[in-house]
Amino acid sequence: MKQPPPGERVSTGVVPPLRDAMTDVELIWIEKRLEHWIRFGRIAAERIVSRRTRVVSFRANAVFSFVRWASNDYGTVHSRIDVLRAVGAQEGYTTVPFVRPGGELLLSIQGWPKVRAVLAAIDAVEAAGVDPCDASPDHWRHIQNRLSAGERPRLYTAQRHAAWLKRKAIES
Repeated sequence: MKQPPPGERVSTGVVPPLRDAMTDVELIWIEKRLEHWIRFGRIAAERIVSRRTRVVSFRANAVFSFVRWASNDYGTVHSRIDVLRAVGAQEGYTTVPFVRPGGELLLSIQGWPKVRAVLAAIDAVEAAGVDPCDASPDHWRHIQNRLSAGERPRLYTAQRHAAWLKRKAIES
């Protein structure tokens, strides 16, 4: 059998294994120093790594909110909230710290006043009787765009949710 030249790849006909279809999020909790938590999302699996660290996993297409906060002796040094959609094995994704491999980024806001506004928007979605996991992805994009522009986002109402569900049914 003839050997290929050095450095040339040879196809063996074996398909490389697909990466796990789960999206893992590393949650760290060091009281009043470093706190990562999930604000909403349907957790499919959980693994405790240590007393202060655990890893939660989400199935493909699950929407979740990941909050990161850090402080030092003088106060808050970092606060951020991301709303992501967990991606499937063959989909592209955006990398986010502590999220493996990453996800489709629907919202990403930094700074405590804006993070607080997003948390209030999540509360408003729940007040409308809608699970934030089921809200329209466009609503999360809308919140990011409005807050980035210094404007107040529109409320997510039951009527908006019904319209989203109809649109989603038509697209399926």
